[in-house]
This record gives sequence, C-alpha cells and structure tokens, in this order.
Amino acid sequence: MKTYVFIGLLVVLSILATAMPALASAPALFTTEEAAQNHCPIDAVVWLNLSTGIYHFKGQRYYANTRNGAYTCMREAIRAGDHSSSHNKQK
Repeated sequence: MKTYVFIGLLVVLSILATAMPALASAPALFTTEEAAQNHCPIDAVVWLNLSTGIYHFKGQRYYANTRNGAYTCMREAIRAGDHSSSHNKQK
C-alpha cells in the first residue's frame, strides 16, 4: 500500500512541476505609463510585448511601439516569466 501512495505522490509532484510555469501570475497591464507608475512607484515601468513576452525600457526603440503591448512593472513581468531581450539592457 505504501508503494502505491508513494507512486501516486510522485505522479502528483510531476504534474505540478510541469504546470508551474503556467501558474505564474500575469503582470498587471496598463494603457498608460502613468497608471503603471502609480501601481509600482518604486519599480521600473517597462513596455511588454504581449506576443513575445519581451519587455523594453523607456528610451529604447520598441518602448510603447509594438502592436500588441502594454505598460507594466518590471518585477511583475519577471515574475510572470517575461524577459528583456539580450540587447535591452537598462542603463
């Protein structure tokens, strides 16, 4: 009986490990930079390309300049699994 419980527990843990990326909470999205800054006053506001999951910093070419994007807080974007492209370094 203990063997079956152990195997069942392993199956559940395996399923949870697979689902963990999907469980990451989506960042709060805003239509204006001001609204995003009010939401996260001590964090950097970034432009998140919702299609790619890549965020851009103010002053960069694609900041507020992609078809499917929104303003969000950088820390929330990172927690959700979004990332800066390799050439997007905050100055």
